Amino acid sequence: MIMAFLVAAAASVLYMTLVFLWAYQHKRYDILNVVWGLSCTAIAVATFAAHGHTVLLSVQTLLVVLVAVWGVRLYIHLHRSWLGRHADDKRFVQLRRDYAPKRGGVAWNMYSRVYLMQALWAVIVSVPIIIVMGSDTAMIGWFAMIGATMWLVGFGFEALSEHQLRIFRSNPANKGKIMMSGLWKYTRHPNYFGEMLQWWGIFVVAWSVPFGWAGFLGPLVVTWLLVFSGIPVRERRFRRRKGWEEYRRRTSKLLPLPLRD
Repeated sequence: MIMAFLVAAAASVLYMTLVFLWAYQHKRYDILNVVWGLSCTAIAVATFAAHGHTVLLSVQTLLVVLVAVWGVRLYIHLHRSWLGRHADDKRFVQLRRDYAPKRGGVAWNMYSRVYLMQALWAVIVSVPIIIVMGSDTAMIGWFAMIGATMWLVGFGFEALSEHQLRIFRSNPANKGKIMMSGLWKYTRHPNYFGEMLQWWGIFVVAWSVPFGWAGFLGPLVVTWLLVFSGIPVRERRFRRRKGWEEYRRRTSKLLPLPLRD
């Protein structure tokens, strides 16, 4: 198990270092927002390969496929919108300004304080994955099937809600409006709900191996970040839009529920 965590840390740092080198060369540090999810995929693949899991119908094979599909889909979705911007995200522009006068300059501080920190977060989020990959090969059982079902529902929620939102935003007539149809009718953040459900599903899959329960840290961190950081930031953007208060009053914040009267 210790070896699995060492491999995971090395894979995450190597991946983030390569991403940083690309970002430094192209002066687009915000690429981190797009490719972060693939760091978890890199961890899953590296630990899977390092421990020589080869059984097709094993929990390890199932999990590496789930994490790879999650990471690639998220990358494709984020990359599509990122291509439409031709300059760093304003948060990274501010970081450039903050780091410029510091020792080591922008590049060193961006690498050590942002990219390496994100590598650490990737390892923490991937704890249930690392535990599974560091265990003896386990065949797919009830925990794996229940967890995979949870993951599939979450994946569908996230992918479908983001597809619906993309179509909504592509219509010029909807500029400045709030998405209130489709899955967005039942929860104000269906994509976040789907993201969380996928990670809690991965946690349930991890119960297939000894000490899998310790993997709760991963989905707990994802949930905490989305609920206490992601949702408040997103909802602040809509407070001045017409219909927001009515939408907020009638529609569940996170869990998909019928509209309130």
